[in-house]
Amino acid sequence: MSKLLSPRDIVHSHLCIGCGSCAAQAAPEARMELDAYGELKPAGKTSWFHHRSEKFTATCPFSPQALNEDELAARLYPDTSYRDAALGHFQTAYVGYAAEDDFRLQGSSGGMVSWVARELLKKGLIDGVAHVVAVKDPQEGGRFFQYRISRTEEEVREGAKSRYYPVDLCEVLSLIREVPGRYAVVGIPCFIKAVQLLRQQDPLFRERICFTLGLFCGHMKSARFVESFAWQMKVPVSEIRQVEFRHKDPDRPANWYNARLTLRNGQVVNKDWWHLSDGDWGAGFFMNAACNFCDDVVAETADISFGDAWVEPYSSDGKGTNVVVVRSPVVEKLVADAIEEKRLQLDQVDARFVEQTQAAGFRQRREGLAYRLTWWRKGVQPRKRVAPDQHTPITRRKLIYRMRYQISAWCHPVFRLARRIKAPRLYIRWAHLSLALYQGLAYHRGRIGAFIKRLGAERE
Repeated sequence: MSKLLSPRDIVHSHLCIGCGSCAAQAAPEARMELDAYGELKPAGKTSWFHHRSEKFTATCPFSPQALNEDELAARLYPDTSYRDAALGHFQTAYVGYAAEDDFRLQGSSGGMVSWVARELLKKGLIDGVAHVVAVKDPQEGGRFFQYRISRTEEEVREGAKSRYYPVDLCEVLSLIREVPGRYAVVGIPCFIKAVQLLRQQDPLFRERICFTLGLFCGHMKSARFVESFAWQMKVPVSEIRQVEFRHKDPDRPANWYNARLTLRNGQVVNKDWWHLSDGDWGAGFFMNAACNFCDDVVAETADISFGDAWVEPYSSDGKGTNVVVVRSPVVEKLVADAIEEKRLQLDQVDARFVEQTQAAGFRQRREGLAYRLTWWRKGVQPRKRVAPDQHTPITRRKLIYRMRYQISAWCHPVFRLARRIKAPRLYIRWAHLSLALYQGLAYHRGRIGAFIKRLGAERE
C-alpha cells in the first residue's frame, strides 16, 4: 500500500513549490505564508500541517503517488494527433504573435496569453480568469504579485507580462469553490498540474475550471529576487511600488532582459540583467528547491501553453514572439479561426522546433534531473518520468548541474544573513563570485573560463 503524505512531509523534503492547492482544500485552517527565504509555504493549524491523507497525497503536484503528467494528459487529451517525449500530447504547435490590438506590445513576449484569456471571455466560454496581477500597494500587503479572478477584458489585460515571483492559488481556488461559474486558470506547469489533479478528485472543480492556460517555465524565484534588484539598483525596498521583470523595448533583442522598478515618488530605475550579480537565469539564483525535481517544461497538462521563441530570428525581435502548443479541440478551433481572420500571426511548427526554443530547460529537466536523481537525499523520494542516470552526462555537464544546485541552495541562507545584518554587499559579492565560477564553467567566460578551457585542452 502506498504511503500517505502530509504537507509537512513534502515541505521538509524540499519538494513544496508553494502552489497553495493543499491550503485551499483545508481552508480556513490553512493558509500560505512567505517563509524566511521569501518562498510561499503552507501554514496554519499544526494538526492540518501534520495530517496525512489520501486527498493530499493524490493532489500535491510533487507527490510521488499522484498521477504524473503523462497519465494526466492521457486522460485529458486522449485524441490528440501527436504524443511527443518533450511536449507530451498535443494537437498543433505554432510560432508567432497576437496581431490584434496592442496585445503583443503589452506582453513580455508575443501577447498570446492575454489574447487567449480575453478571447475565451469574449466568446462567453468562461466567466472569469484566474491569473497573476500586480498588487496595488505591495508595501501594505507584503507581496508584489498575487492571483486574482478577472471578469472583464480590461482586468484580464492587467495580467500581461512575466512575473518571476512566488504566488499561490489558495484564495482563487477558494473563490472558485464559493462562486459558481466557468473559469480559466493561467499558471506555470506545476500549478496547472495541481489544478488538474484537483479536478480529477473533485467534481466541483472539474465542472467549474473549464480551461487551463500553461506557461513554459525555467524555475520559480523567491520574493528575495526583487529585493536583490533593489540592493543592486541602490533603492530602498520599502519604496518600490511596481516591479517589471522584463521591460520591453522593440529596438532591443527580446532576450536582453531589463529589470525596471517604479518607486512611490514616481522615480523609475532600471538595469539590464547581465549587469546584475544574479542576473544569469541558468545559474539558478533564488530557485525553489522543488524545481530541481520538475520534469515538465512546457505545461504538458494545459489546454494550451505558451513560451518564448528563444531561437533566431525570433529572439532578436524586440517586439516578442511566442511558441504555442495546443491540446484542447475547443481552443484549437478558437486559434485556427483567429488565424484565418488575420487576428493572430501564427505559423505551424513541429515538436522539434518548440523543443529547440527551450533547449536549456530540457537539458536541466531531462539529463540534469536524471543525474540529480542519483544523489542521496532524505525524506520523500520524487517519482519522475526519467530514470536515474549518472553515466550519460559528461564530466563538465555534471559539474554544471552540481554548481547550479549549490548556487540555488546557498543563495537563500547567504541572502538571509545579509538581510539580517543589513550588509547587502555580503550577498552581492558572494553572488558575483558564484556567477563568475558558473559562467567560467558553463560558457568558458573570464579568467576562470580560460583556465577551465586550458585545463580541458591539456587533458585531451
